[in-house]
Amino acid sequence: MRLNPTFAGFINGAWWPRTRDLTHDLPSLLDALFAQVGLVERVIYDLDEWSPAPERIRVHDHTVWLDGYRFQPRNTLYVLFAHRIRLTLLVVPPCTEPRFAHATLMAAATPNDATSADELLMTGVREATCRSDHVAAQKHWDADDGSATARWRRSRPRR
Repeated sequence: MRLNPTFAGFINGAWWPRTRDLTHDLPSLLDALFAQVGLVERVIYDLDEWSPAPERIRVHDHTVWLDGYRFQPRNTLYVLFAHRIRLTLLVVPPCTEPRFAHATLMAAATPNDATSADELLMTGVREATCRSDHVAAQKHWDADDGSATARWRRSRPRR
């Protein structure tokens, strides 16, 4: 896991789980977040991206609620903390090659970056072994013509 030190931008950090099983991988993420940010109260995730998970898990003698929704953006988690901070974490697909996963984790932790989840996943799309997640990111990217952010950057006059 890597966090953007300023918590600014669309994505506030990234996490590279080893599986699609939240109950297996989430406790280590919650431990790391507890050490860096504080007590997590709720994790919101995309139901279609993960194996079935319980409504809650116990970490540090504290209940963390797990809310799965179909409207949650692909490859992201919302993490809500006890002190009302909300982070959006990019989820790097588990089967991503390590060098591309590392590049994506580092890019997601760039301070004051306005890169979207799909743009960040494009970091490793060229040679990734986990084609289904990266192909979906590529299709979303192509359908949006490289994202509104990229269009805005292209349309700005140079000074």
